[in-house]
Amino acid sequence: MSTAPTDTRFDVDAVRARFAALRGGAAIFFDTPGGSQVPDEVRNAVTDALRDAAGNLGGTFPTSRRIAGIVEDAHDAAARFLGCDPDETLFGQNMTSLNFTLSRAFARAGLREGDEVVVMGSDHDASVSPWIEAAHDAGAVVRTVAVDERTFALDYDDLAAQIGERTRVVAFSIASNSAGNVVDAARVARLAHAVGALSWIDATHYAAHLPLDVRAIDADVLVCSPYKFCGPHLGLAYGRRSVLAAWRPYKVRPAPADPIGRRFETGTMPYEQLAGFTAAVAYWEAVDAPGAGHAHTRALGERFLAGLPAGVTLIGPPTSEDRVPTFLLRIDGHDAAETSEQLVRRGFNVTASEHFYCLGLRELIGGKAVRVGIFHYNTAAEVDALLAALRELAADV
Repeated sequence: MSTAPTDTRFDVDAVRARFAALRGGAAIFFDTPGGSQVPDEVRNAVTDALRDAAGNLGGTFPTSRRIAGIVEDAHDAAARFLGCDPDETLFGQNMTSLNFTLSRAFARAGLREGDEVVVMGSDHDASVSPWIEAAHDAGAVVRTVAVDERTFALDYDDLAAQIGERTRVVAFSIASNSAGNVVDAARVARLAHAVGALSWIDATHYAAHLPLDVRAIDADVLVCSPYKFCGPHLGLAYGRRSVLAAWRPYKVRPAPADPIGRRFETGTMPYEQLAGFTAAVAYWEAVDAPGAGHAHTRALGERFLAGLPAGVTLIGPPTSEDRVPTFLLRIDGHDAAETSEQLVRRGFNVTASEHFYCLGLRELIGGKAVRVGIFHYNTAAEVDALLAALRELAADV
């Protein structure tokens, strides 16, 4: 059993007590890269909103006023979470839909034939396909930056070489949802801004582990998914005010144009989900998930790496540096899909895939691999139990 330390400042038992899904031990959740569990206060906020605020915006009656308060609270919470002003935040169905919506608004304002968009070869396709489609419509060019074939780390030299005077957008993920790599977002943004391009950031996986500050990293647009950090199924985005102001949104004509972020929000807002989002941010702040919680999670990741048994191959970054605790692995001589099923039968929620929607990594992964995602509500005992199961499966050759 590994003896790597865990963070003693973080009361993981108190955190777990806030999740109905974590009480009773029916499953051990190592599948958070695909979506986290939801604390009780988030579920209660959604239920309360449906009970007390059924209606729509624009009325003077009590339920409508409650909805207006829910929407305002959600934008305030988003601003705290992202490090921006409330009017620079917007919500949508999910991150992918928001990315298509915003990339379309940008493309019709600022993407022309021969222009270039730079994307990363290791990223989730929700960060890539919107630009492939936008470039197809505009006659623009998509350039793809290479990654290290062993560690999947971003090749910054190749990134600098791909950016040129026709570059209009540099789109990238801060953290990989497959292998856990983390890139220097501020460095990438500087390279984009040096040629007048936008830094367009997918923080979906990063936001589940580390604090965000869109001002510090100098993001122009940033998108993420609250259901990855204990919230409901929504998309959340930040847009720099001066950037959003230059675009004509796809919207119905009577909808308000201010605050500026809300002009990109279409139809009736899912106010019950917004109430849940506000509760999720309050939970995040209360338990210090991106601070002490991440220190706890990082320690669990180091414990996992230190305890990997012989016969288990780690794919991607070999250490805990420049990564979040999300791991790809394969047991030598075993089919990864079968390994995943064996682990599921033992009570571990894990998944096997050839790409985890990161199509540029498919050849580098070289077939299916099992993904293990450690989160702040996991425990050292759960990590040790997974290591014991891997040891047992690796011995069965």
